[in-house]
Amino acid sequence: MKFLFAAGGSAGHLNPAIATADALRRALPGCGILFAGAGREMERRLVPQAGYELANIEMRGIKRGFSPEKLAYNIKAAAMLITASRRARALVGGFAPDAAVGMGGYICYPVLKAAARAGAVTILHESNAEPGLAARMLSGTVTRVFTAFPGREGRYADPSRVGVVGTPVRESFLRYTRASARRELGIGEAESVVVSFWGSLGASGMNERMKGFIARNMRERALGRGFRHIHAAGSAAAAESLKKAVFPDGRAPDFIDIRAYIDDMPRVMAGADLALCRAGGSTLAELSAIGRAAVLVPSPYVANDEQTENARAVRDNGGAVMLGEAESTGDTLYEAAAGLLRDRERLREMEERQRALGAPGAAGRLADEIIALLKG
Repeated sequence: MKFLFAAGGSAGHLNPAIATADALRRALPGCGILFAGAGREMERRLVPQAGYELANIEMRGIKRGFSPEKLAYNIKAAAMLITASRRARALVGGFAPDAAVGMGGYICYPVLKAAARAGAVTILHESNAEPGLAARMLSGTVTRVFTAFPGREGRYADPSRVGVVGTPVRESFLRYTRASARRELGIGEAESVVVSFWGSLGASGMNERMKGFIARNMRERALGRGFRHIHAAGSAAAAESLKKAVFPDGRAPDFIDIRAYIDDMPRVMAGADLALCRAGGSTLAELSAIGRAAVLVPSPYVANDEQTENARAVRDNGGAVMLGEAESTGDTLYEAAAGLLRDRERLREMEERQRALGAPGAAGRLADEIIALLKG
């Protein structure tokens, strides 16, 4: 059997797709798997790193609003969609997949449309509580829709074809305990550790806020307080800029680790006491898989404000603290993190609430559903 995955733009779309592809490969050794992306940096890095072939079809999403700049952008996007649709049909015709699986990003639209026309089984997975534009447009076309959140069936064209499986998480997120992760990272058992990341492609506004956060932690550390901090800036340039802004010589002390990316996120997240991050569906699934308490700052820039709804669901179930971006400064983020680290009982309760929100085995369940559709 051959499977074509369409996922792009961010790690939040790509990592669940890779987890599902891994599950299919375990269930069907020797199956053919090809990824279709939209030519973004994250796709070019993560897909080959996971051992899969990648075919890029350049396209872009639609910007909401009516400014002249957005109108010009959207005209270009529409033209690119026509070209992308033609290339998607050629890709589907050449690869001839038995099933095409869309895991998020605008690239799903032309690829799943082309696969459906070619007679392949088509599956759409949505990690967020609120379906995105591509998901809504495709939900009446694909064979089945699978979601991470229960009770959302009515938001799709045909609720009878919607199932709930959770969000697939890579098996590496289940590999570590806090103790084993810390041994590998060289972090002492008693040391408090915070990890922060604001999206796989970075977030310049939140990186600006991290300047104040890091400076505050430096001052507190000098007074015998503070904590070890690992931060992903989203690119090499952003990491260097942040270091130079906070440290005169551009070199961080050993208790502050500023990286472009966190490639070993399962280990770092398992070894941390607290995460500061956005609230995309994939990130929340990883937090719940490990049972990591979090301070969530949902991105206000995504379509439908879907991250706010995601974050509220976790906050209301006791797994996280939620801050709006407008109220997030270096100091408010620091106070939220430091306050939780001081209250160990609350932190442990949040960890338990996070685990209760998890959907272990989601990748295997989705792979089983895909295989069943092909057999049935």
